[in-house]
Amino acid sequence: QVQLVESGGGLVQAGGSLRLSCAASGSIFSINAMGWYRQAPGKQRELVAAITSGGATMYADSVKGRFTISRDNDKNTMYLQMNSLKPEDTAVYYCNAGTDYSGTYYPYDYWGQGTQVTVSS
Repeated sequence: QVQLVESGGGLVQAGGSLRLSCAASGSIFSINAMGWYRQAPGKQRELVAAITSGGATMYADSVKGRFTISRDNDKNTMYLQMNSLKPEDTAVYYCNAGTDYSGTYYPYDYWGQGTQVTVSS
């Protein structure tokens, strides 16, 4: 089992920044990639960014150039630095543990509780 705990959400004005954190514990050896998803009201959950244990990253087109994913393997923590935030970034953001194969991220059924990010116009 893997436990994930997010923190860092909040309310910010358009153009502002937020940094999300995800602390992982438990059977971490089974994880070789982690990702951030988000779900806005009435929409499906979507992958925002992912990072492998080796540091390779992937981003949704909508956040490229604005968001940066990183991880500290010593602290078992993943981060999402979100800059130039837009109202359409408003959603609940979820941390996920998974794996990657040939550049595609595959989520395991390990999710954090979610953290709300609200961007006002």
